[in-house]
Amino acid sequence: MIAMTVARVEKEPSPDDGGRTGPAGGLATVNEVRLIGRLSLAAEERELPSGDQLTAFRVVVDRPRDKRRGSSRVQIDALECHTWVARVRRAAATWRVGDVIEVNGSLRRRFFKTGGRLQSMTEVEVASARRVSRAAAATKQAS
Repeated sequence: MIAMTVARVEKEPSPDDGGRTGPAGGLATVNEVRLIGRLSLAAEERELPSGDQLTAFRVVVDRPRDKRRGSSRVQIDALECHTWVARVRRAAATWRVGDVIEVNGSLRRRFFKTGGRLQSMTEVEVASARRVSRAAAATKQAS
């Protein structure tokens, strides 16, 4: 499940949002992502040169069928996720591949050089997450 939101703002811009308004008509842009899917790549802890800790993992979600386009060979989306939040990093360390998880966060696009070429990647920066259910194989082994 993928959810993105655009909200109508009924208040004046505040200093907290930089005093900016969104597109015409009083709409403000909202960067909110909610995913419920299967963990397809186990969480990997990384220490950055700055000393900050980052945990990265991948979530696979089913792609909704689009009746206008007909049948598509691609029926899932694999989304890269990362988090700086200690609580989420600790939880992710307990997840197993195949677990169903829910993550909430926002989209981030980062740029980097590989082989002298500038590239970009869009990821979900996770603010909160939880395991919804254990992987089927893990459940059977526990029985």
